[in-house]
Amino acid sequence: MLVVSFIQENKERVLEGLQKRNFKDLHLVDEVIHVDELRRKTQFELDNVLAESNKLSKDIGDLFKQGKADEANQMKEKSVELKSSSKELQDLLATYENSLKELLYQIPNIPNELVKAGRDAEDNEIVFEKGAATPKPENLPHWEVAKKYDLIDFELGVKITGAGFPVYKGKGARMQRALIQFFLDRNSDAGYSEIVPPFVVNEASGYGTGQLPDKEGQMYYIQEDDLYLIPTSEIPVTNIYRDEIVKVEDLPIKHTAYSPCFRREAGSYGKDVRGLNRLHQFEKVEIVRVEKPENSYKALEGMVEHVKGLLEDLELPYRILRLCGGDTGFTSALTYDFEVFSQAQEKWLEVSSVSNFESFQANRLKLRFKGDNGTELCHTLNGSALALPRILASLLENHQQPDGSIVIPEKLRPYTRFDVID
Repeated sequence: MLVVSFIQENKERVLEGLQKRNFKDLHLVDEVIHVDELRRKTQFELDNVLAESNKLSKDIGDLFKQGKADEANQMKEKSVELKSSSKELQDLLATYENSLKELLYQIPNIPNELVKAGRDAEDNEIVFEKGAATPKPENLPHWEVAKKYDLIDFELGVKITGAGFPVYKGKGARMQRALIQFFLDRNSDAGYSEIVPPFVVNEASGYGTGQLPDKEGQMYYIQEDDLYLIPTSEIPVTNIYRDEIVKVEDLPIKHTAYSPCFRREAGSYGKDVRGLNRLHQFEKVEIVRVEKPENSYKALEGMVEHVKGLLEDLELPYRILRLCGGDTGFTSALTYDFEVFSQAQEKWLEVSSVSNFESFQANRLKLRFKGDNGTELCHTLNGSALALPRILASLLENHQQPDGSIVIPEKLRPYTRFDVID
C-alpha cells in the first residue's frame, strides 16, 4: 500500500497516477489525509495524557514517601480520570488506525512515469517483438493435438474435478515435468535461489502481497482453516520476509519457486478459454526479487532479459508489452507482459508478467532494510519464468511438422528425453 506521508506530500502526483489507471474513487485520497490528521491529533492528545499521568504517578509516590497520604489520595482521583481518558483515546486511536488501513487497502499503486494512460489491453504498448507472427491455420490447435497423441485429457479432468482441471498423460505429463525442471535450472543458473514454499497461505500473507482484498473472489478459500490456495508462488515466497529488517549486505535477494497455482477465474467461458488457455489449476515457475530502491528498475530490466532468453531457448515467436495504466495490476508500478504467438489459434497468448511493485508490497509486509538513511522500505519484484499451460500449448501448436508430428526444441530435449511427439 502507499505510504501516508507520500500521499500527503505528493497529492497531485497521486491523483494523476490514479487517473492514469482510470481509478474512480479519487475521494479516498482526501479521506486518507483527513483520517490521518485525526489519528495524529488523537495520538498527540494521548501522548499528553500519558505524560501527565506518568508525572502524576511519580508525584503521588513522592507524597506517600513524605507522609502526605491525604494529599496523595486526593491526587489519585485525578489519576483515575487520566487513566479513563487514556483508555478512551487509545480506543479512538485504534479506530482511526484501522480506518486508515482499510482506506489504504483500497488505493492501488501509482504507475511509473513510463506507464501510459489507457483503459484496457487494447492500449498496451508493444516494446519488443521477435520471431514471425505467421498464422498457420493448417496446424491443429493444442486441444486436438493433445487428443490425437493422448497427451492431455480434458474430459477426464471434468469427471474427476470439473472444467479447468486437465489430466496430463504420457508425453504430455513428461513435458510438464521437463518444462518445470528446465525453468528452475535456468533460473538457478541466473542466481535465483530455489524455494519450495507452502501451497496454501494465511490471510496475513494474502494481504502482504496485495491479493487480498483486491482478488479475494478469485482465490480458493478453505473456510474451516481460514487459509487460501495460492494463485502464484509469489505470495508465500515474498512473505518469507514479512515483518523483517533484512541486512543491506544480503540485498539483492533472489528466489525461484515452482508451484501449482489455483484460480477460480469466475466468469471465464467461451472459445478464448478453451483447452489450456485458462485453467483453475496450473503450474508455474516464478522469480522473486527484493532490492534496494535505487536498484529495482535495473533489476526489472534484468528479469525481462532473463524471460526473453527462456522463450528464445524454446524457439517461440514472442513480443513484450508495457501495460497501460488501465491494464496494470493493483499492486504494480510497472509491468511487462510477454506473449507468444499461437500459429494454430492465430492469436497472442500471455505467458508471463514481470512487475516492479516498488515499495507498495513492502509497506504492507513491513519489509525493510537498514541503509545510510536509517531504516527504509525495500522494493519487491516478481515475474513468471514461466507459466506452463500456454507455453505447452504454444509448443504443441507452433512446432508441428507437415506430417503432424511435434518437434521438441533442442534445448528442452535433455529434459523431455525425447525429440519428437508422433
